[in-house]
Amino acid sequence: MGFNKKTIEDIEVRGKRVLVRCDFNVPLKDGVITDENRLNGALPTIKYLIDNGAKVILCSHIGKDASKTLEPVSKRLSEMLNKEVVFARDEEVVGANARAAVEKMNDGDVVLLENTRCRKEETKNVEEFSKELASLADIFVNDAFGTAHRAHCSTVGVTDYVDTAVCGYLIQKELKFLGDAVNNPVRPFVAILGGAKVSDKIAVINNLLDKVDTLIIGGGMAYTFLKAQGYEIGTSLVEEDRLDYALEMIQKAKDKGVKFLLPVDHRVATEFKDVEPVVTEDQNIPAGHMGLDIGPKTEELYADAIKDAKTVVWNGPMGVFEFENFNKGTIAVAKAMADADATTVIGGGDSAAAVNILGFGDKMTHISTGGGASLEFLEGKELPGIVALNNK
Repeated sequence: MGFNKKTIEDIEVRGKRVLVRCDFNVPLKDGVITDENRLNGALPTIKYLIDNGAKVILCSHIGKDASKTLEPVSKRLSEMLNKEVVFARDEEVVGANARAAVEKMNDGDVVLLENTRCRKEETKNVEEFSKELASLADIFVNDAFGTAHRAHCSTVGVTDYVDTAVCGYLIQKELKFLGDAVNNPVRPFVAILGGAKVSDKIAVINNLLDKVDTLIIGGGMAYTFLKAQGYEIGTSLVEEDRLDYALEMIQKAKDKGVKFLLPVDHRVATEFKDVEPVVTEDQNIPAGHMGLDIGPKTEELYADAIKDAKTVVWNGPMGVFEFENFNKGTIAVAKAMADADATTVIGGGDSAAAVNILGFGDKMTHISTGGGASLEFLEGKELPGIVALNNK
Protein backbone atom coordinates (compact mmCIF):
# COMPACT_ATOMS: atom_id res chain seq x y z
CA MET A 1 0.00 0.00 0.00
CA GLY A 2 1.65 3.22 -1.17
CA PHE A 3 1.02 6.41 0.73
CA ASN A 4 -1.02 8.78 -1.42
CA LYS A 5 -3.64 9.90 1.11
CA LYS A 6 -4.44 13.48 2.07
CA THR A 7 -3.35 14.52 5.55
CA ILE A 8 -4.54 17.22 7.94
CA GLU A 9 -1.94 19.57 6.43
CA ASP A 10 -3.54 19.31 2.98
CA ILE A 11 -6.84 20.90 4.08
CA GLU A 12 -8.16 24.07 5.77
CA VAL A 13 -9.44 23.27 9.28
CA ARG A 14 -10.00 26.72 10.81
CA GLY A 15 -13.55 27.15 12.08
CA LYS A 16 -14.48 23.62 10.94
CA ARG A 17 -15.93 20.85 13.09
CA VAL A 18 -13.36 18.06 12.81
CA LEU A 19 -14.24 14.54 13.97
CA VAL A 20 -11.02 12.66 14.84
CA ARG A 21 -11.02 8.88 15.23
CA CYS A 22 -8.26 8.21 17.76
CA ASP A 23 -7.10 4.98 19.35
CA PHE A 24 -7.75 5.53 23.05
CA ASN A 25 -8.13 1.80 23.76
CA VAL A 26 -5.84 2.10 26.79
CA PRO A 27 -5.44 -0.28 29.74
CA LEU A 28 -7.13 0.88 32.97
CA LYS A 29 -6.61 -0.22 36.56
CA ASP A 30 -9.03 1.17 39.15
CA GLY A 31 -9.95 3.93 36.69
CA VAL A 32 -6.30 4.93 36.14
CA ILE A 33 -4.59 4.63 32.75
CA THR A 34 -1.58 2.29 33.14
CA ASP A 35 0.00 2.81 29.69
CA GLU A 36 -0.21 6.21 27.97
CA ASN A 37 1.53 5.31 24.69
CA ARG A 38 -1.67 5.63 22.67
CA LEU A 39 -2.54 9.00 24.21
CA ASN A 40 0.95 10.28 23.41
CA GLY A 41 0.59 8.97 19.87
CA ALA A 42 -2.59 11.02 19.36
CA LEU A 43 -1.26 14.33 20.74
CA PRO A 44 0.51 15.74 17.62
CA THR A 45 -2.67 15.57 15.52
CA ILE A 46 -4.90 16.98 18.30
CA LYS A 47 -2.44 19.85 18.99
CA TYR A 48 -2.15 20.72 15.30
CA LEU A 49 -5.95 20.97 15.01
CA ILE A 50 -6.24 23.09 18.18
CA ASP A 51 -3.43 25.41 17.05
CA ASN A 52 -5.08 25.82 13.65
CA GLY A 53 -8.47 26.79 15.05
CA ALA A 54 -10.49 23.63 14.45
CA LYS A 55 -13.37 22.52 16.65
CA VAL A 56 -11.93 19.15 17.65
CA ILE A 57 -14.37 16.29 18.32
CA LEU A 58 -12.57 13.12 19.41
CA CYS A 59 -13.99 9.61 19.26
CA SER A 60 -12.62 6.14 20.05
CA HIS A 61 -13.55 2.74 21.39
CA ILE A 62 -12.20 1.40 24.69
CA GLY A 63 -12.44 -2.30 25.45
CA LYS A 64 -14.37 -4.83 23.39
CA ASP A 65 -17.87 -3.60 24.31
CA ALA A 66 -19.84 -0.91 26.17
CA SER A 67 -18.57 -1.83 29.64
CA LYS A 68 -15.83 0.84 29.79
CA THR A 69 -16.08 4.62 29.65
CA LEU A 70 -13.66 7.11 28.09
CA GLU A 71 -14.08 9.55 31.01
CA PRO A 72 -10.59 8.79 32.47
CA VAL A 73 -9.16 9.56 29.04
CA SER A 74 -10.86 12.99 28.95
CA LYS A 75 -9.39 13.83 32.36
CA ARG A 76 -5.86 12.74 31.42
CA LEU A 77 -6.01 14.44 28.01
CA SER A 78 -7.10 17.68 29.71
CA GLU A 79 -3.90 17.52 31.79
CA MET A 80 -1.69 16.61 28.83
CA LEU A 81 -3.09 19.37 26.60
CA ASN A 82 -3.31 21.90 29.44
CA LYS A 83 -6.82 22.60 28.24
CA GLU A 84 -10.27 21.25 29.10
CA VAL A 85 -11.40 18.26 27.08
CA VAL A 86 -15.19 18.29 27.52
CA PHE A 87 -16.51 14.75 28.02
CA ALA A 88 -19.87 14.22 26.31
CA ARG A 89 -21.35 11.46 28.44
CA ASP A 90 -23.95 9.81 26.20
CA GLU A 91 -24.97 6.17 26.11
CA GLU A 92 -26.00 6.57 22.48
CA VAL A 93 -22.64 8.32 21.78
CA VAL A 94 -24.27 10.89 19.49
CA GLY A 95 -27.09 11.98 21.81
CA ALA A 96 -28.39 15.19 23.38
CA ASN A 97 -25.24 15.75 25.49
CA ALA A 98 -22.89 15.28 22.57
CA ARG A 99 -24.91 17.56 20.29
CA ALA A 100 -25.14 20.25 22.99
CA ALA A 101 -21.38 20.06 23.67
CA VAL A 102 -20.55 20.38 19.95
CA GLU A 103 -23.05 23.24 19.54
CA LYS A 104 -21.25 25.27 22.25
CA MET A 105 -17.76 24.82 20.78
CA ASN A 106 -15.49 27.71 19.87
CA ASP A 107 -12.49 27.39 17.56
CA GLY A 108 -9.74 25.41 19.32
CA ASP A 109 -12.13 23.66 21.75
CA VAL A 110 -12.02 19.89 22.31
CA VAL A 111 -14.89 17.48 23.00
CA LEU A 112 -14.55 13.72 23.57
CA LEU A 113 -17.49 11.43 22.74
CA GLU A 114 -18.29 8.30 24.77
CA ASN A 115 -16.93 4.81 23.84
CA THR A 116 -18.14 4.16 20.27
CA ARG A 117 -18.82 0.54 21.21
CA CYS A 118 -21.69 1.68 23.41
CA ARG A 119 -23.48 1.34 20.08
CA LYS A 120 -23.80 -2.24 18.83
CA GLU A 121 -23.98 -0.86 15.28
CA GLU A 122 -20.34 0.34 15.51
CA THR A 123 -18.60 -2.96 14.73
CA LYS A 124 -21.21 -3.92 12.11
CA ASN A 125 -20.66 -0.65 10.19
CA VAL A 126 -24.39 0.16 10.21
CA GLU A 127 -25.36 3.17 8.07
CA GLU A 128 -27.53 4.86 10.72
CA PHE A 129 -24.72 5.26 13.30
CA SER A 130 -22.21 6.29 10.60
CA LYS A 131 -24.61 9.08 9.55
CA GLU A 132 -25.06 10.23 13.16
CA LEU A 133 -21.28 10.51 13.66
CA ALA A 134 -20.88 12.36 10.36
CA SER A 135 -23.69 14.79 11.27
CA LEU A 136 -21.44 16.26 14.01
CA ALA A 137 -18.65 17.18 11.61
CA ASP A 138 -17.52 18.96 8.46
CA ILE A 139 -14.29 16.95 8.23
CA PHE A 140 -13.26 13.44 9.31
CA VAL A 141 -9.69 12.61 10.38
CA ASN A 142 -8.64 9.01 10.97
CA ASP A 143 -5.63 8.77 13.26
CA ALA A 144 -6.34 5.32 14.75
CA PHE A 145 -3.91 2.97 13.03
CA GLY A 146 -4.71 0.25 15.59
CA THR A 147 -8.23 -0.09 14.15
CA ALA A 148 -7.45 0.71 10.48
CA HIS A 149 -7.90 -2.98 9.57
CA ARG A 150 -11.52 -2.89 10.79
CA ALA A 151 -14.43 -1.57 8.71
CA HIS A 152 -16.46 0.00 11.54
CA CYS A 153 -18.80 3.03 11.59
CA SER A 154 -16.16 5.28 13.19
CA THR A 155 -13.31 4.16 10.89
CA VAL A 156 -14.95 3.59 7.49
CA GLY A 157 -18.74 4.15 7.52
CA VAL A 158 -18.49 7.81 8.52
CA THR A 159 -16.38 8.59 5.40
CA ASP A 160 -19.43 7.97 3.18
CA TYR A 161 -21.22 10.97 4.70
CA VAL A 162 -18.51 13.65 4.83
CA ASP A 163 -16.86 15.32 1.85
CA THR A 164 -13.40 15.46 3.42
CA ALA A 165 -11.74 12.42 5.03
CA VAL A 166 -7.98 12.59 5.69
CA CYS A 167 -5.40 11.01 7.98
CA GLY A 168 -3.60 12.43 10.99
CA TYR A 169 0.10 12.37 11.83
CA LEU A 170 0.05 8.96 13.53
CA ILE A 171 -1.33 7.08 10.53
CA GLN A 172 0.99 9.05 8.24
CA LYS A 173 3.97 8.00 10.39
CA GLU A 174 2.85 4.35 10.60
CA LEU A 175 2.47 4.07 6.83
CA LYS A 176 5.77 5.79 6.23
CA PHE A 177 7.82 3.51 8.49
CA LEU A 178 5.99 0.23 7.91
CA GLY A 179 5.50 1.01 4.20
CA ASP A 180 9.10 2.03 3.54
CA ALA A 181 10.46 -0.87 5.58
CA VAL A 182 8.44 -3.48 3.71
CA ASN A 183 8.18 -1.99 0.22
CA ASN A 184 11.36 0.10 -0.19
CA PRO A 185 13.79 -1.36 2.36
CA VAL A 186 17.44 -0.36 2.51
CA ARG A 187 19.18 -3.74 2.28
CA PRO A 188 20.09 -6.09 3.86
CA PHE A 189 16.46 -6.42 5.04
CA VAL A 190 15.90 -8.75 8.01
CA ALA A 191 12.46 -9.71 9.31
CA ILE A 192 12.00 -11.42 12.68
CA LEU A 193 8.80 -13.30 13.43
CA GLY A 194 7.90 -14.83 16.78
CA GLY A 195 4.78 -15.57 18.74
CA ALA A 196 2.93 -18.77 19.43
CA LYS A 197 1.36 -19.95 16.18
CA VAL A 198 2.42 -20.41 12.57
CA SER A 199 -1.24 -20.13 11.54
CA ASP A 200 -1.36 -16.51 12.82
CA LYS A 201 1.56 -15.58 10.55
CA ILE A 202 1.03 -17.73 7.43
CA ALA A 203 0.30 -14.83 5.09
CA VAL A 204 3.03 -12.69 6.69
CA ILE A 205 5.72 -15.35 6.17
CA ASN A 206 4.59 -15.88 2.59
CA ASN A 207 4.58 -12.15 1.80
CA LEU A 208 7.90 -11.39 3.53
CA LEU A 209 9.75 -14.21 1.77
CA ASP A 210 9.25 -12.22 -1.45
CA LYS A 211 10.88 -9.14 0.11
CA VAL A 212 13.51 -9.99 2.75
CA ASP A 213 17.14 -11.10 2.63
CA THR A 214 16.89 -12.98 5.94
CA LEU A 215 13.87 -14.32 7.83
CA ILE A 216 14.36 -15.21 11.51
CA ILE A 217 11.80 -17.42 13.28
CA GLY A 218 11.45 -17.70 17.07
CA GLY A 219 8.76 -18.23 19.69
CA GLY A 220 6.31 -21.13 19.77
CA MET A 221 5.93 -21.16 16.00
CA ALA A 222 9.55 -22.33 15.57
CA TYR A 223 8.73 -25.81 16.92
CA THR A 224 6.33 -26.53 14.04
CA PHE A 225 9.15 -25.73 11.56
CA LEU A 226 11.60 -27.92 13.49
CA LYS A 227 9.22 -30.87 13.78
CA ALA A 228 8.48 -30.63 10.04
CA GLN A 229 12.21 -31.23 9.45
CA GLY A 230 12.30 -34.27 11.73
CA TYR A 231 13.71 -32.76 14.95
CA GLU A 232 12.44 -33.88 18.37
CA ILE A 233 10.37 -31.17 20.05
CA GLY A 234 9.24 -32.92 23.26
CA THR A 235 5.95 -31.47 24.56
CA SER A 236 6.48 -28.08 22.83
CA LEU A 237 3.67 -26.22 21.14
CA VAL A 238 3.11 -27.59 17.63
CA GLU A 239 0.52 -27.23 14.88
CA GLU A 240 0.38 -30.66 13.27
CA ASP A 241 -1.79 -29.38 10.43
CA ARG A 242 0.87 -26.84 9.43
CA LEU A 243 3.86 -29.18 9.01
CA ASP A 244 3.56 -29.37 5.19
CA TYR A 245 3.18 -25.59 5.02
CA ALA A 246 6.33 -25.18 7.14
CA LEU A 247 8.31 -27.32 4.66
CA GLU A 248 6.86 -25.34 1.74
CA MET A 249 8.07 -22.08 3.29
CA ILE A 250 11.55 -23.48 3.96
CA GLN A 251 11.68 -24.56 0.30
CA LYS A 252 10.40 -21.17 -0.89
CA ALA A 253 13.20 -19.46 1.07
CA LYS A 254 15.77 -21.75 -0.61
CA ASP A 255 14.32 -21.02 -4.06
CA LYS A 256 14.41 -17.27 -3.39
CA GLY A 257 17.91 -17.30 -1.90
CA VAL A 258 16.54 -16.03 1.44
CA LYS A 259 18.37 -17.05 4.63
CA PHE A 260 15.78 -18.83 6.81
CA LEU A 261 17.01 -19.00 10.42
CA LEU A 262 15.51 -21.32 13.04
CA PRO A 263 16.67 -21.94 16.64
CA VAL A 264 19.78 -24.12 16.99
CA ASP A 265 19.27 -24.57 20.77
CA HIS A 266 16.52 -23.89 23.32
CA ARG A 267 15.72 -23.04 26.91
CA VAL A 268 13.24 -25.69 28.04
CA ALA A 269 11.29 -26.83 31.11
CA THR A 270 9.04 -29.76 32.04
CA GLU A 271 6.05 -27.46 32.60
CA PHE A 272 4.77 -24.03 31.58
CA LYS A 273 6.20 -22.22 34.62
CA ASP A 274 8.86 -19.62 35.38
CA VAL A 275 11.40 -22.17 36.59
CA GLU A 276 15.17 -22.57 36.14
CA PRO A 277 15.57 -23.43 32.42
CA VAL A 278 17.43 -26.39 30.96
CA VAL A 279 19.48 -25.44 27.86
CA THR A 280 19.53 -28.03 25.06
CA GLU A 281 22.72 -28.89 23.17
CA ASP A 282 21.14 -28.63 19.72
CA GLN A 283 17.80 -28.27 17.90
CA ASN A 284 16.31 -31.35 19.59
CA ILE A 285 14.19 -31.00 22.73
CA PRO A 286 14.23 -34.00 25.13
CA ALA A 287 11.06 -35.98 25.85
CA GLY A 288 8.86 -34.48 28.56
CA HIS A 289 10.28 -30.97 28.02
CA MET A 290 8.80 -27.94 26.25
CA GLY A 291 10.63 -25.11 24.51
CA LEU A 292 9.91 -21.75 26.20
CA ASP A 293 12.69 -19.58 24.72
CA ILE A 294 15.54 -19.68 22.23
CA GLY A 295 18.94 -20.73 23.62
CA PRO A 296 22.27 -18.84 23.91
CA LYS A 297 23.72 -20.16 20.61
CA THR A 298 20.55 -19.05 18.81
CA GLU A 299 20.78 -15.60 20.43
CA GLU A 300 24.27 -15.27 18.96
CA LEU A 301 23.15 -16.51 15.53
CA TYR A 302 20.22 -14.07 15.42
CA ALA A 303 22.21 -11.10 16.78
CA ASP A 304 24.83 -11.77 14.11
CA ALA A 305 22.20 -11.65 11.35
CA ILE A 306 20.74 -8.39 12.75
CA LYS A 307 24.15 -6.72 13.18
CA ASP A 308 24.75 -6.17 9.45
CA ALA A 309 21.14 -5.32 8.53
CA LYS A 310 20.05 -1.89 7.32
CA THR A 311 16.30 -2.52 7.81
CA VAL A 312 14.83 -4.74 10.55
CA VAL A 313 11.13 -5.45 11.13
CA TRP A 314 10.14 -7.47 14.20
CA ASN A 315 6.76 -8.95 15.11
CA GLY A 316 6.39 -11.41 17.98
CA PRO A 317 8.60 -12.33 20.97
CA MET A 318 11.22 -15.13 20.94
CA GLY A 319 9.86 -16.88 24.02
CA VAL A 320 7.62 -16.46 27.05
CA PHE A 321 8.99 -12.98 27.78
CA GLU A 322 6.63 -12.52 30.75
CA PHE A 323 8.70 -15.21 32.57
CA GLU A 324 12.02 -13.83 33.80
CA ASN A 325 13.79 -17.13 33.10
CA PHE A 326 12.53 -17.21 29.52
CA ASN A 327 12.85 -13.58 28.36
CA LYS A 328 16.55 -13.84 27.46
CA GLY A 329 15.99 -14.48 23.75
CA THR A 330 13.61 -11.55 23.41
CA ILE A 331 16.09 -9.31 25.26
CA ALA A 332 18.94 -10.47 22.99
CA VAL A 333 16.98 -9.63 19.83
CA ALA A 334 15.87 -6.26 21.22
CA LYS A 335 19.46 -5.43 22.21
CA ALA A 336 20.82 -6.46 18.80
CA MET A 337 18.24 -4.20 17.12
CA ALA A 338 19.04 -1.32 19.49
CA ASP A 339 22.75 -1.65 18.63
CA ALA A 340 22.27 -2.05 14.87
CA ASP A 341 22.95 0.81 12.46
CA ALA A 342 19.57 0.22 10.83
CA THR A 343 15.98 1.39 10.53
CA THR A 344 14.27 -0.71 13.21
CA VAL A 345 10.50 -1.15 13.15
CA ILE A 346 8.51 -3.01 15.81
CA GLY A 347 5.21 -4.30 14.45
CA GLY A 348 2.95 -3.66 17.44
CA GLY A 349 1.32 -6.21 19.74
CA ASP A 350 3.44 -8.35 22.07
CA SER A 351 6.77 -7.29 20.56
CA ALA A 352 5.91 -3.62 21.22
CA ALA A 353 4.97 -4.49 24.81
CA ALA A 354 8.19 -6.50 25.18
CA VAL A 355 10.59 -3.77 23.97
CA ASN A 356 8.88 -1.18 26.17
CA ILE A 357 8.83 -3.42 29.27
CA LEU A 358 12.45 -4.45 28.71
CA GLY A 359 13.56 -0.83 28.30
CA PHE A 360 14.56 -0.75 24.62
CA GLY A 361 11.59 1.29 23.33
CA ASP A 362 13.46 4.58 22.89
CA LYS A 363 16.23 2.82 20.90
CA MET A 364 13.88 1.77 18.06
CA THR A 365 13.19 3.89 14.98
CA HIS A 366 9.46 3.18 15.14
CA ILE A 367 7.13 1.15 17.35
CA SER A 368 3.77 0.54 15.71
CA THR A 369 0.63 1.27 17.73
CA GLY A 370 -1.40 -1.36 15.88
CA GLY A 371 -0.97 -5.08 16.50
CA GLY A 372 -3.60 -6.52 14.14
CA ALA A 373 -3.28 -3.64 11.68
CA SER A 374 0.52 -4.02 11.51
CA LEU A 375 0.17 -7.75 10.94
CA GLU A 376 -2.31 -7.26 8.09
CA PHE A 377 -0.03 -4.59 6.62
CA LEU A 378 2.90 -7.05 6.76
CA GLU A 379 0.66 -9.59 5.01
CA GLY A 380 0.34 -7.11 2.13
CA LYS A 381 -3.37 -6.48 2.74
CA GLU A 382 -5.08 -3.14 2.17
CA LEU A 383 -6.47 -1.61 5.36
CA PRO A 384 -10.10 -0.44 4.97
CA GLY A 385 -9.65 2.50 7.37
CA ILE A 386 -6.89 3.86 5.10
CA VAL A 387 -8.48 2.99 1.76
CA ALA A 388 -11.59 5.03 2.73
CA LEU A 389 -9.63 8.31 3.03
CA ASN A 390 -9.32 10.93 0.25
CA ASN A 391 -6.44 10.46 -2.17
CA LYS A 392 -4.03 13.34 -2.78
